[in-house]
Amino acid sequence: MPAGGGNGRSSTARDIDVLMITYNRPEYTRVALARLLETCDASMRVWLWHNGEDGATLEVVKSLADHPRVYEFYHSRENARLREPTNWLWRNAKGAYLAKVDDDCRMPEGWGETLRQAHEDVPQFGIISCWPFLEEDFLPEVSRPKIGTFNGHRLLQNFWVGGSGYLMKRQVLEQLKGRGVDESFSKFCLRAARHGWINGWYYPFLYMDHMDDPRSPYTTMRTEEDFRRRPTLSSLRFNTTSLQALRERAHMAAVEVQQASINPRDYFGWYARMRRIKNRLLGRGRVARFNP
Repeated sequence: MPAGGGNGRSSTARDIDVLMITYNRPEYTRVALARLLETCDASMRVWLWHNGEDGATLEVVKSLADHPRVYEFYHSRENARLREPTNWLWRNAKGAYLAKVDDDCRMPEGWGETLRQAHEDVPQFGIISCWPFLEEDFLPEVSRPKIGTFNGHRLLQNFWVGGSGYLMKRQVLEQLKGRGVDESFSKFCLRAARHGWINGWYYPFLYMDHMDDPRSPYTTMRTEEDFRRRPTLSSLRFNTTSLQALRERAHMAAVEVQQASINPRDYFGWYARMRRIKNRLLGRGRVARFNP
């Protein structure tokens, strides 16, 4: 059911279309959506997709659906998860840039303008992102070899970024012809890198507060009981059994992306295939794709 500010306004070469998918977390959604709308300028259009029938969350979304920065609102009574809403945006949005912000992420001031300017100044930038970790997670000695300077902009390079807080050139989507049926966003980023696009996190970092990180000042997960009552996607994925283990896991996710190779042969071609086979035989997992 389209609603909100979808008014047929024509797109320009600087427009940004932003997707937010909401589900069943009214506390986070209230903060994340209000903050997203605060940080959007007149060239940014927010597309809202609500999954399911959680009344409290739906009430929050509807209370903000008439905001002038909201362009479309769609309510899916079933939980369509991530792929269908993302394809909805990618299929219908006409902006020069595409973004996604999760319903548990509080965006930094000026994120859209900063990332867009970097894209405009560096044609090779493909998918660049805000940083979803804490200041204490940054390891300068580890990251320094991966931080490059491009026409005055610095980027902590990586072949993939998380699925929230990024800004992608439309040309990336057009060249890759969308996402494969079973392709994760991480693999989509890898495919973009293989086509020559430069991905990574803008530096100095634009800090995006991931409220599902138990170290966030906005988290609702302060006790072990909170953790047991509503486990995060990361805790389910990594079989994390306690709140302290989840804190440690959040830090390790930041360490892993800083340590991740930016040598193409580690991901593409025969060498990468042999490396994956070796890791499977040794029982090693792949480098963790953090959430968001």
